[in-house]
Amino acid sequence: METEVYWRAVQAKDARFDGAFVFGVKTTGIFCRPSCSSKPAKRENVEFFDGIERAEYSGFRPCLRCQPKQSKRVDPQIELVMRALEIIAGDTEISLDELGQQLKLSASYLQRTFKLIVGVSPKKYAELKRVERFKDELRGGSDVVTAMYESGYGSSSRLYEKAAENLGMTPAIYRKGGMGMKINYVVTDCELGNLLVARTKRGVCSVTFGDDVDAMRTALDKEFPNAEIADDADGLKNAVDAINKYLAGKNTRLVLPLDLQATAFQLQVWDFLRQIPYGETRSYTEVAEAIGDKKKVRAVAQACAKNRVAVVIPCHRVVASDGKLSGYRWGVERKRRLLQNEKAT
Repeated sequence: METEVYWRAVQAKDARFDGAFVFGVKTTGIFCRPSCSSKPAKRENVEFFDGIERAEYSGFRPCLRCQPKQSKRVDPQIELVMRALEIIAGDTEISLDELGQQLKLSASYLQRTFKLIVGVSPKKYAELKRVERFKDELRGGSDVVTAMYESGYGSSSRLYEKAAENLGMTPAIYRKGGMGMKINYVVTDCELGNLLVARTKRGVCSVTFGDDVDAMRTALDKEFPNAEIADDADGLKNAVDAINKYLAGKNTRLVLPLDLQATAFQLQVWDFLRQIPYGETRSYTEVAEAIGDKKKVRAVAQACAKNRVAVVIPCHRVVASDGKLSGYRWGVERKRRLLQNEKAT
């Protein structure tokens, strides 16, 4: 989770994080400040360090452009949040009041500041941290019971409740890479071409538009390579009917149970998108400002692009600042028609 916070800071070139950490780029052997203006590196080539000495020890040399070795005082709010992250990492059961006492801050101020910078509350961060630790234990070969206690879950019921909420599948299935997971789907006609709807027993996991039925099914197989996938038109009739009524303007609200896997930031963006009123739009900048940081425009756009349930999470309502309809996963023309239909309704 910490690396996700760091990566967002690097993407936004957030100078508030300068001095809190540096990042090295494996392809160049150079380490930089978070605010470095150099061309962004790919995520898989980036490594984070909590100090300059660690970066140099790992063989990286300082960037000549941002000069990370020049001392810079860390932003006080960032310093506060970094300390909170460290405490939560060591005790994921800590309460907000206890965390505030350790940091000598009021719980309300801590909650507000933490959520502004991290994107989720301290409680939600702790939950995600436990799930992350649990996943690491499973990947390392631990059995479910061992992983449960090592990651801080006191009971199996608590584990399954939180793991299902954050993983979208039970721990045993996750350990097997999704093997044994059952997904039912249907492809049918709609106003925007072909419509594919797929769901697990927990909820809808995919809603896509397309022109080529075979390509749509192949994409579903690729997204869930180890799952058991079966055609089930009858079982998905209610979901398909709800989506078609929405597309026809007969319903202005579309509420379906969802089974999605996402980062905390993606969930935060998606939650906001579902609050945009029917027939209205927001710019990527407005979304970024609404969730706490106007510099996260690119990250907002990426979260929209990762949406796998068209119209249920209405990423089509996010447009460029000049009103242009760019960057829709299922085609700009479909985005145009969706917005036109909503405004007409």
